[in-house]
Amino acid sequence: MNRKGRDIMRKKIKWSLISIGSIAILLIGYYIIHLYSAVNHIGAAKPNSPIQQLDNISKNDPELAAPKWEGTQRVNILVLGADARGLEKSGNEVPRSDSMMVVSIEPNTKKALLISILRDTYVKIPGHGSDRINAAMALGGPTLAMKTVSNLLDIPIQYYVYMDFKGFIGVVDALGGVSIDVEKDMDYEDAEDDHVYDIHLKQGYQELDGKTALQYVRFRHDAMSDFTRSERQRKFLTAISEKMQSTAGIIKLPSILAAIDPYIETNIDTFSEKMKLGALGFDAKSSGFVGIQVPPAHLLDDTRINGASVLSTDPELLKAYIQDKFVESLTGVEQPLAHMQPTATRRPTSRPSTPKPTPTATPLASVKPTPTPTPTPTSSGEPIIPSESIQPSPSGDPVESISPTEVPVTNVDPTPTPIPSATPIPTTTPVPTVAPNVTPSPKPVIQSGG
Repeated sequence: MNRKGRDIMRKKIKWSLISIGSIAILLIGYYIIHLYSAVNHIGAAKPNSPIQQLDNISKNDPELAAPKWEGTQRVNILVLGADARGLEKSGNEVPRSDSMMVVSIEPNTKKALLISILRDTYVKIPGHGSDRINAAMALGGPTLAMKTVSNLLDIPIQYYVYMDFKGFIGVVDALGGVSIDVEKDMDYEDAEDDHVYDIHLKQGYQELDGKTALQYVRFRHDAMSDFTRSERQRKFLTAISEKMQSTAGIIKLPSILAAIDPYIETNIDTFSEKMKLGALGFDAKSSGFVGIQVPPAHLLDDTRINGASVLSTDPELLKAYIQDKFVESLTGVEQPLAHMQPTATRRPTSRPSTPKPTPTATPLASVKPTPTPTPTPTSSGEPIIPSESIQPSPSGDPVESISPTEVPVTNVDPTPTPIPSATPIPTTTPVPTVAPNVTPSPKPVIQSGG
């Protein structure tokens, strides 16, 4: 090829590259403009929404004000799903929340904890006495629901996201479906809305569209009822997160936001908040999610109040359980639960403690020092030290005190050990040993299906 031919070829390559670059810039610009528009518009105020009208009343109560997220501490977002079927005709009725989940993300480690709340949990609702927790939204909107959940879990809830059935279907369809392993055959006839929301799924790994995905996360008509349903909801949310973090999900993001915009309500108002939370959600890889249910089975009591079946729990131990799970989500080290009994009245330490021995007492020779308990984080993820601590004996040696009513957890030599004292014990007098009374752990109560 002569010089003239090479020049022509170089010019063609040059203009081809310029054309490709220009097209790429135009496409990127188009994507950014549409993404900005979708993000900016998502969750915009809906003055005619009965939920926002009710929520505006709660927002005027300073006791219910949501804490501000500064961007550096743990962020907790309450996700509310509701069945609003049949309420459109009434025009101003707010549904009870059908599902409640807290998405908690620590921004420094990008670790996420998904907390499903059983909807029949009996709690105190500020200003409204006690009721099932799913009644909070119907009584005072998402703001009251946030405060109720915050009090239950002892963590600040900064944001909420509300979505109904149609919004959920829109998300899944905009993603092009979500693949999930359906654990078993699921069948249920729902006469509401002329059987539009009947459930008919077969066991096995399959791709679900919006309607079949809704069937999967709604099904609770088996022996485990809401227990397995909340587990399926966490499982499916993780699958959605994985798909949205994929290249295809990022490309489809503007269309996904546009699809759910009519059905979503949130207090994430500013564009900067939406972008910060969106980036944090993308960085919190779904493979690192830890999912739990509250109340957990070992702190659950199925009881009846005013003739209605509800789920009660020990509030203080539930708060301690949540703090333990924050440690677990950050460190990957499972926290012990054997000491957390429903009859306890305060936050237990890793070992039981009793009043200190008198100055004349001498520590048992076979008792080992108590290890330092695992630090527990606050809602912001910063570790805190439990108020209970092991006190040293007057001699300076560590002493493990054992209450006669509690189960000792220290390692004791099976050979009886004589106790030295100021007055020698005659060699003919044996020192009796007392076997500790072991209280069996209560069995979890399983809520009957309904």
